[in-house]
Amino acid sequence: MKTALITGITGQDGSYLSEFLLNKGYDVHGIIRRSSTDYRERIAHLEGKPHFHLHYGDLSDSMGLIQVVSKVRPDEIYNLAAQSHVQVSFDSPEFTANVDATGVLRVLEAVRACGLADKCRIYQASTSELYGKVEEVPQNENTPFHPYSPYAVAKLYGYWIVKEYREAYNMYCCSGILFNHESERRGETFVTRKITLAAARIAQGKQDCLYLGNMSSLRDWGYAKDYVECMWLILQQDKAEDFVIATGEQHSVREFCGKAFKYTGITLRFDGEGENEVAICTAIDKSVNPKLCDELVGKTLVRVSPDFYRPTDVVNLWGDPTKAKAKLGWNPTKTSFEQLIRIMVEHDMKKVAADHAAEQVRTNLAEYLEKGIVK
Repeated sequence: MKTALITGITGQDGSYLSEFLLNKGYDVHGIIRRSSTDYRERIAHLEGKPHFHLHYGDLSDSMGLIQVVSKVRPDEIYNLAAQSHVQVSFDSPEFTANVDATGVLRVLEAVRACGLADKCRIYQASTSELYGKVEEVPQNENTPFHPYSPYAVAKLYGYWIVKEYREAYNMYCCSGILFNHESERRGETFVTRKITLAAARIAQGKQDCLYLGNMSSLRDWGYAKDYVECMWLILQQDKAEDFVIATGEQHSVREFCGKAFKYTGITLRFDGEGENEVAICTAIDKSVNPKLCDELVGKTLVRVSPDFYRPTDVVNLWGDPTKAKAKLGWNPTKTSFEQLIRIMVEHDMKKVAADHAAEQVRTNLAEYLEKGIVK
């Protein structure tokens, strides 16, 4: 039985990777941060399984990392932990650098300090944001980097320090340059999940309008559940190499938004440009959603807000997964773009309905208590 250690195990990728490795027969260990707020909902269904273990630690604490690595002595480490929100990196650049840049160094040094440099294989979750102000389209492993945010600059350090330790110490460590990968477990502040949740809420009468930034931004979106398989494949090769993990397809935020609303039964028409762009409901399909309100037709449901524009914005990310397909035998489009959006929308339609039902129960209970019906 192989032993894997995952940082960032409570995140979208960490939860899917945990499931994937457990199914492969691994003993899976994860590092979680000690906090007054518990964020384990993505992995709650795994706790209690005999080969799933959690340890407290933090990428900003080198001694804590050494203690965990020394105790677990993993065959493989997947460093998925990061401050991964681009906009937040402009607000918290020092914290982002401490986790996303120096944190990678601490993981590598922990492996060396524990005498595992010749035994442990390390995967570093890198990012398409390295390409930033892109210099060629699509982007592959040889495309020049041009980071365009504090997040991307910090991740670039992580990429290069992994490469340096591979060459200087002959360690098996490599980076997967991940393009945007989404799922129903994506954080609600990320644009794709923000869109699918808003579409579900608007369709159920719980929200009036969705506000977005640049709807012309182009991204290469894949399904996170498919991408964790590629992470694992990268560490199973004889030679440590870096790989682009992407679908090879490109879509705009506008297109994602239109399809998400379509799966709730709402057809949108986009008018205007830049900050004046809006999306108006032109039709509803009650065969998709019988509860849609006729009054939605003609209403503006999506607007652009300058509050969501970044100081420097990356607008054209498009990955070339040729190397991963050829060397790893990985299929990047096992789940199509349309299937990804449908999965997310169907999940969020159920979530919004369940949240409303729970809120109704709380409201009724409060009324009963006030009237003395229940004690």
